[in-house]
Amino acid sequence: MGVIISNILAIYRKELHGYFASPLAYIVAGAFWFLAGLFFLTALQAESDRALDIYFQGQQIGAPVPPIDVAYNTLQSFLGAMFFLSLFILPILSMGLYSEERKRGTLELLATSPITNWAVAVGKLLGVLTFFITMVVPLLVYEAIAFNASSPPLPPAVPLLGHAALILVAAAILSLGMFISSLTESTILAAILTFVLILCFSLIELLAKLTGGVLGEAWNHLSLVKHYNTLVQGVVDTSSLIMFASYIILGVFLTAQSIDTLRYQRS
Repeated sequence: MGVIISNILAIYRKELHGYFASPLAYIVAGAFWFLAGLFFLTALQAESDRALDIYFQGQQIGAPVPPIDVAYNTLQSFLGAMFFLSLFILPILSMGLYSEERKRGTLELLATSPITNWAVAVGKLLGVLTFFITMVVPLLVYEAIAFNASSPPLPPAVPLLGHAALILVAAAILSLGMFISSLTESTILAAILTFVLILCFSLIELLAKLTGGVLGEAWNHLSLVKHYNTLVQGVVDTSSLIMFASYIILGVFLTAQSIDTLRYQRS
């Protein structure tokens, strides 16, 4: 067990160092932070304007103004936008996990090394996920500054759970993207196929509404958007956590099987 953990940590450190040494990673992070800040300001302005409109309309007709939680509504809108931004960012982060190894000819060395394919896959996934987490953490800083002025204050557990949901959905997407990356040496093709796959998983909810009945419920349960929104709303749903874990494990399993197939071909 100790050997497996040390192997995972070795792969993890290698992948993490590769991301922090890559100019592309910094370009992706910079674009992510710029767009995230823009989305947050837009959501905050839109919710503030909506609250003012409702207040002034109530004043004009003399009706009581219903309480509006601007901070909570802003967080909901912002995290919804961050989900769709992640659909474009995450395939770029996962596209080179194995494709670059194939292109450089080092994937065969990994496939025939004593390190198990599971350890390699887990180490690579943890590395890219850690890099994504370092991109998400700064978002909490300016959210805390903005929401600190809200009255009543927004409970810290709500934004923390929302960002945990963002990290979970990222882990699921990165895991599936890692599997696709193991199938081709073209990083561009890997990114495109990953985007198409997660877009399909995101649109399952629409398919469920069109299908209806028991089959519709089954489709709906597979939707990434549905489970993401459940956690973002502050509801800790066990089924959502299990579904995200299932996607993560599925991606790691398929990746390990893909490399096993390569190992069998080389032998």
